Amino acid sequence: MSSVFLVGAHGHIGQQIVEDLANKGVTVFAGIRDLSQVDVFPDSPFIHPTQFDLNALPDKMAEQFKASGADTIVFSAGSGGKTGDDQTLIVDLDGAVKTMEAAEQADIKRYIMVSSIFSNRRETWDASGIKPYMIAKRYADEMLKQTSLDYTIIRPGYLTNEAGTGEISVNPANEQGLKIPRADVAATITELIDAPDTIRKAYTIGTGETPIDQAF
Repeated sequence: MSSVFLVGAHGHIGQQIVEDLANKGVTVFAGIRDLSQVDVFPDSPFIHPTQFDLNALPDKMAEQFKASGADTIVFSAGSGGKTGDDQTLIVDLDGAVKTMEAAEQADIKRYIMVSSIFSNRRETWDASGIKPYMIAKRYADEMLKQTSLDYTIIRPGYLTNEAGTGEISVNPANEQGLKIPRADVAATITELIDAPDTIRKAYTIGTGETPIDQAF
């Protein structure tokens, strides 16, 4: 990989993806809503904070993607738990779909989607307490599958702020109670970018016993 445009770089996972990529010497365009958020990133010649508006039209997004020269798009944005269902639709569904359209317009093929555990299992949504979010993630994923992009979808288990273990489980038989540190999700995304065998596939991940660099 030569460079990555990360949508949602200010999020907890996004910040760690930015740092992981920079530590590997990869140029990362850290897409953030407001340039006042730049202080969260370490000082590195590989990190380029970039104001990115998920309310913009796909044409505008495509211009930014193309101007960056990035060869990979990572979508890790989210409306957050404190907003209403309208923002869930605007950010987690329509915002995501617009970045897919923009990536196609900019002729950037590689696209990584950070989704959610159980987004592919409708029978779990009523008990989740976040049904609108699950719906948004499900249909963003389904729209991605219909594109021409070289996508990979990652559905992490329940996120924790514990230190990363560097080891995960992939598509475990029992997903109930599956958890994973955000640091390990970020490390997985970083590993996936240059993993051609994962193209046009989806994975559920949680803490496990397989080293991340061997899991795919």
